[in-house]
Amino acid sequence: MIVAFSISPSSGDADGGVAEAVAAAVRVVRDSGLPHETNAMFTNIEGEWDEVMAVVKRAVDVVAEVSPRVGLVLKADIRAGRSGEMTAKLERLETALERGDA
Repeated sequence: MIVAFSISPSSGDADGGVAEAVAAAVRVVRDSGLPHETNAMFTNIEGEWDEVMAVVKRAVDVVAEVSPRVGLVLKADIRAGRSGEMTAKLERLETALERGDA
């Protein structure tokens, strides 16, 4: 499965910034050893249900250590028996674009 998620602390530093809390969450993902990528809006992580959800929970927990309230947006692509889809999906898209299918 691939999960795209975003964690939003309800409070940040004195200037309203949340970069440090978000960085702590991304560090959890990077330390997990699972395939992942982070962009401006979401962090994507790929693996089996239990291992991915455990990482998301740990990421929420580290943000909750510095914020009394945490928002979580999560979107999942659940496709049994598939792996490597984070890159394979993009490769299929690029192939379609090159052929002019899209």
